[in-house]
Amino acid sequence: MTKYDIAPEYAKFLRDHAKLDRKLKVVVDYANAMGSFEIAGVEDLFEIVPMYKDLDGTFPNHEANPLKLDTLDDLCAKVKEVGADFGAGFDGDADRCGFVDDKGEIIPMDLFTALIAQDILSEGPATILYDLRSSWAVKECIEENGGTAIMSRVGHAFIKNQMREHDAVFAGELSGHYYFKENSTAESQGLAFIKFANLLCKTGKKSSDLVAPLKKYVASGEINSKVSDVAPIIATIKEKYNDGKMFELDGVSVEYDNWWFNVRCSNTEPLLRLIVEASDKATMEARRDELLGIIRG
Repeated sequence: MTKYDIAPEYAKFLRDHAKLDRKLKVVVDYANAMGSFEIAGVEDLFEIVPMYKDLDGTFPNHEANPLKLDTLDDLCAKVKEVGADFGAGFDGDADRCGFVDDKGEIIPMDLFTALIAQDILSEGPATILYDLRSSWAVKECIEENGGTAIMSRVGHAFIKNQMREHDAVFAGELSGHYYFKENSTAESQGLAFIKFANLLCKTGKKSSDLVAPLKKYVASGEINSKVSDVAPIIATIKEKYNDGKMFELDGVSVEYDNWWFNVRCSNTEPLLRLIVEASDKATMEARRDELLGIIRG
């Protein structure tokens, strides 16, 4: 057995991407898990306000899962309390991260993809992938900043393959996975952390001000439904919504002028997952309820 400590090299990798002109104050919720290793090599570049940093596999403070938004409650409160520039909350193995703006509000994970894209594209044109559950605002932001936006399937194996196929430099998932070409097309939440900080320094704007223009649409979030027989439900949906722009990259997606939806089977559970987005809340809620009526019958 040979032991080799990769931490110094990973720290250098992250530091080489840092373009910071000041020490940002950042609250970091390590969730008693691996986030403490993920950014250990760059903590000195920031004024870190740590939360739950001690390793403890019993997770005494909260589940290490930023997809469950209530696990970010403590982080949101602390960001407001200390007047931080932003907050970051890692999951258990630190391949996902939830970010919070300076007002203590959660940054939707698809919109965070658009923020990182802005930092990357400030260096020149590039191809960026966004998963098909992402807001229309993500594609628009990538293209407005000179990038080529390509929709991807959900799931790391598909995304990594598609990144290589299109020579994409970055990809973001609604689930908080962020992939970088320079990290062998794998996730690096440390790099996401650094690039978001770069954007704040580069623009001189508050994190909430960067997010605000991206909140153009109203989304349902991903809604899960247990179903015993998927095929007839999908058939009904395809028939009812055949007047829209339909595609089947992953499940069924249909786009209209002012709203869209995707319904797909979970890769790991007996669930149908639905997401709806619209230009206004009333349309989103009406279409969401209409689709759930079909799915849950």
